[in-house]
Amino acid sequence: MPIKESAKKELRKAKKRRLLNMQRQKTMKDLLKKIKKLIAGNKKDEAKKLLSAAYQAIDKAAKRGVIKKNNASRKKSRLMKALNK
Repeated sequence: MPIKESAKKELRKAKKRRLLNMQRQKTMKDLLKKIKKLIAGNKKDEAKKLLSAAYQAIDKAAKRGVIKKNNASRKKSRLMKALNK
């Protein structure tokens, strides 16, 4: 355990950041799963409505370093490819 006050504060900050990053990742994954399920069920109109929210979640995750930039681009590309198929 940290002894210095600054180390204790960093530990608190790290816990908060970890929770926020996990929340961002969960949001992103849930939206991707919903869209893939809708595409599999031939409900493409509903999937298109969720597309902007999914893009936003992916971009936020990439911006904050939860996923890398190329990973975000790949996810968006594959999502659009599946939707247009």
